[in-house]
Amino acid sequence: MLLCRRSTIFAPFIAKPSPNLFSFFTKTTHFLSLFKNSPIRCNHNYFLGKPIKDSNFFGAHDLFVNKKAKFCNLAISGTSRRNEKAVGDNVMSLRKKRKARRESPEGVLRFKLRVCSKCRDVVEGLRLYDEARKNGVELNQQHYNVLLYLCSQNGGENVNDLGKQGFEIFQQMIIDKVPPNEATFTNAARLASAMEDPEMAFDLVKQMMSFGILPKLRSYGAPLFGFCKKGMADKAYEVDAHMIEYGVVAEEPELSALLKVSVDVNNADKVYELLHRLRTSVRQVTESTVAIIEDWFKSKHAAKTGKENWDMRKVKEGVARGGGGWHGQGWLGCGQWRVVRTQMDKEGVCGSCGERLACIDIDPRETENFAISLSKLALEREVKADFTRFQDWLQQHGPFDAVADGANLSLIKQQTFSFSQLNAVVHLLRGMSPSKKLPLVILHKSRVTGGSARNPCNKKMLERWKNSGALYVTPAGSNDDW
Repeated sequence: MLLCRRSTIFAPFIAKPSPNLFSFFTKTTHFLSLFKNSPIRCNHNYFLGKPIKDSNFFGAHDLFVNKKAKFCNLAISGTSRRNEKAVGDNVMSLRKKRKARRESPEGVLRFKLRVCSKCRDVVEGLRLYDEARKNGVELNQQHYNVLLYLCSQNGGENVNDLGKQGFEIFQQMIIDKVPPNEATFTNAARLASAMEDPEMAFDLVKQMMSFGILPKLRSYGAPLFGFCKKGMADKAYEVDAHMIEYGVVAEEPELSALLKVSVDVNNADKVYELLHRLRTSVRQVTESTVAIIEDWFKSKHAAKTGKENWDMRKVKEGVARGGGGWHGQGWLGCGQWRVVRTQMDKEGVCGSCGERLACIDIDPRETENFAISLSKLALEREVKADFTRFQDWLQQHGPFDAVADGANLSLIKQQTFSFSQLNAVVHLLRGMSPSKKLPLVILHKSRVTGGSARNPCNKKMLERWKNSGALYVTPAGSNDDW
């Protein structure tokens, strides 16, 4: 979609341990424990299927055998049979317990409510609830959550009656001192939204924190969509701010709803903000969201929005600071927007205006966050002193325009380590560098001390990189990928 007016173009191309190993160790541990409890002690190699011949193997300090027993495995097999019987009894006991739970009144109710949930049969679910209360069946968190879900998913003419019954069930859950979880509050909030009370839905979401429960994205759906539907933009923005505060990232449905209510109330600044949030987090939007975007740019309010005069220097700085492609200076220019559906060719050239899309780099703030997270992870996984030493070295010799993974570059399509291939790439990267600086070459210690590194030419080349501050050698026991 191409959006342009006057000399400005706004073209946001919105586009988006193994079980077997565990089993082995548990079985091995069990086998050794059987042996430990027997009156026999053997060398561990005995259990590998190849009895060792050791002059001390049958010595007094290595093996104690009951005179009546002729072979070690007799004692082991006897103990194994007893333990096998115990394990078998435990398995049978577990099966009986599970069967008892399934056939208990609570288990039967849980199964029947699950069937109601799949079929969305709220009438039968409420009947089962009334029957369970009458018969004194103790309801747990799962029972209550399914009942709340059923009441919240059924609309129609009797929505208020269902909402009332749902909140009565919720109140009974609190009276019974059954601890609620995130699903409990989310379903209760949906009940409030179905009753067209987004304010109550939002209050329920905020109450989650007093129970030590963190809201999820789905928790905010009821109040957010409820406010947007009623055109209560300020309240919708309040829900959005609450989401951001607790680290919940909105996805296309939430951003699209916020965008629509912003367009409806002609809030140009919010439209600008939400378009960029869509650009960064969604990239490729659905047809319904495209329709909302088109409605904005075709509107009279959009034509009147924007600065007639702006500082071009700030625009260029904003583009550089934002990674290219956008400036963050708000709406520039005024007048009617031209909105058309178009396509981009393989080179990124617009089929309508002929302009080429800007190459957008990663946002500098995202780059910084990524670097901090990666460093933190490396410090946890690596020997801390080794990675701290690398950070100090990089602070002294950096920054670099490029990084060369020495081992990978030297072994591509090669049977042996090729320093000449690595050197060719290093020279190529140096030629591409705006400052003509050597790239940072990372090599493990073993690669610079042995093998082909002893070759006089390679040795001289490594020394040259080292003297130029372009070679970092990772110590033994360290992972050069970090």
